[in-house]
Amino acid sequence: MSKFFARFIKDESGATAIEYGLIAALISVALIAGASTLGESLDNTFSAIAGKMEACVEGAATADCD
Repeated sequence: MSKFFARFIKDESGATAIEYGLIAALISVALIAGASTLGESLDNTFSAIAGKMEACVEGAATADCD
């Protein structure tokens, strides 16, 4: 019985698959965080553009419509 446990402890056949899974999960988390940050940045940019366009359409005297 102790031979079985010793062999079981030394067996590393599933370790590689687990390591690849952890690496894939880490990459996924990094991609999601990056996409979220990029999305917020794009939202702010397009909101600013929309605000300027709206001011130009409404004919605001202080709008920079060039």
